[in-house]
Amino acid sequence: MDYNSTLNWMFSQLPMFQRQGKTAFKKDLTNSIAFSKHLKYPETKFKTIHVAGTNGKGSTSHMLAAVLQEAGYKVGLYTSPHLKDFRERIKINGEVIRKIDVINFIKKQQLFFETNNLSFFEMTVGLAFNYFAKQKVDIAIIEVGLGGRLDSTNIITPEVSVITNIGIDHTQFLGETLPEIAFEKAGIIKHNIPVVIGEYQEEIFQVFVEKAAQCQAKLYLASKNIKNSYKSDLKGIYQLHNIKTVLQTIEVLRMKGYHISEVNIKNGLQNVVKNTGLLGRWQQINENPKAICDTGHNKEGLVYVLKQLKEEIYDKLHFVFGVVNDKDLSTILHLFPKDAVYYFCKPDIPRGLEAKELQQKCAEFNLIGDVYFSVSDAYKNAKLNSNKKDLIFVGGSTFVVAEVV
Repeated sequence: MDYNSTLNWMFSQLPMFQRQGKTAFKKDLTNSIAFSKHLKYPETKFKTIHVAGTNGKGSTSHMLAAVLQEAGYKVGLYTSPHLKDFRERIKINGEVIRKIDVINFIKKQQLFFETNNLSFFEMTVGLAFNYFAKQKVDIAIIEVGLGGRLDSTNIITPEVSVITNIGIDHTQFLGETLPEIAFEKAGIIKHNIPVVIGEYQEEIFQVFVEKAAQCQAKLYLASKNIKNSYKSDLKGIYQLHNIKTVLQTIEVLRMKGYHISEVNIKNGLQNVVKNTGLLGRWQQINENPKAICDTGHNKEGLVYVLKQLKEEIYDKLHFVFGVVNDKDLSTILHLFPKDAVYYFCKPDIPRGLEAKELQQKCAEFNLIGDVYFSVSDAYKNAKLNSNKKDLIFVGGSTFVVAEVV
């Protein structure tokens, strides 16, 4: 198999949340544990930091990696989903895994996958852990795929567990209420392992306090403890929360004997994109007219994006908008600017919501625009209709952003 046919086999043969949604979710760690045993427990051969949360876990993971790289560590980084290429999920010091390593691993393990009916996530996590062990990383930042308690990554014993914040997302798997979702995320808290909570949220903080007490895990609240801040090349007001979470996590690592200087922190935070290759976080993709994309896709994420848009100066806003079909739009559409021109499109995945349907839902909130047959067509038309002082924003879904970066 070549690289593309290897990926096609992974994507098509086995359910995958990114494309399919609910049917890809497994409420069990049995396969992950069995696969780890089969691979001779690769995740025990290097140190880890485990990062969960509804929003900010991707940015936080990349910031942590960037800082640790500046401090001279060989850093593995496992994140999801990818934007352009599957290999973005598995990096060491910002370099993606080689195609041949993906091909050889899948080929070698194919019989095990088929016999045990592993999901896409379970295979990918095994690939990442095996790769990091073989490459002898000093430490790996492991971002939770979905939830925490039953996520395929939750077989590690990290140096520190990190939970950025809790919002309403993926309710079909994680529960309808914030406390239910918090319970799932709190599942990454381990016995005697420190845990960093990014933000104080009154409704759910007690969930973390109780779980940490049960696990005799020391709890650190970043939003309360961290008073200073640093600049980052990741733009967006929401990054201020993530930076505090990172600073608190680094403090915990220092207590454990990691050598990370103030200069390492400063340089790491200002070179996240350069050090890790992160895409799609308040990223400028065009000048004259200025065009920005952002992967914010649930209520909390979009609230920050819309707040950030208000800070921009422009004559007219052109909004390229597409979503997946499991989002409850009624909770967020009233927040969207009514004076923008909308360009409705469907991201190119089975879970994408039809653009016509999106247009109809938006019309109920006086958000008016035309339907386009693809994201790139919508973006192209937004550019054609804009003057130099206008602003184009592309977002609503990670998968929309993936088609323009």
